[in-house]
Amino acid sequence: MRKKQKEFLNRLIEIQNRKRGKVYLMKGKIFSSGSVVLLVLLASAWAADVTGKWIARSSSEQGDFEITLVFKVDGTKVTGTLDNSQMPGEVVINEGKLNGDELSFFIVRKMGETEMKVVWKGKIAGDEIRFTREIQGGMMGGPGAPAAPEIIAKRAK
Repeated sequence: MRKKQKEFLNRLIEIQNRKRGKVYLMKGKIFSSGSVVLLVLLASAWAADVTGKWIARSSSEQGDFEITLVFKVDGTKVTGTLDNSQMPGEVVINEGKLNGDELSFFIVRKMGETEMKVVWKGKIAGDEIRFTREIQGGMMGGPGAPAAPEIIAKRAK
């Protein structure tokens, strides 16, 4: 009789240990899933916030001019307008994307009957964005023609 009781107890302990293992395994899965969600949220929080008004100053053969950029951000999608004092009139920002500290979009300018696409790419650092621009099509050269040196926009206070 003693032997059967001992076997029964050992079997019970074995079953309990299996259950504990499953519980620990389940806790591990829950912890892992929670960690992934947290990392995704943190990555979103690290994305630079460009919402608001930005001012850039530049110069050309016609003199100094100011460019006003107004951004609205929804996740990684950026919308807004650009107004250049040298070519007055707001233009819409197209296909704006925010990826961490990188911002990209394009605008389309019409000069007479010719449309010119200008691609803007910027690197965000606090209250400053360093932009490069590239003209695609239009009168200003062929595809990929650079549009002046780097332009620096500062957040309007």
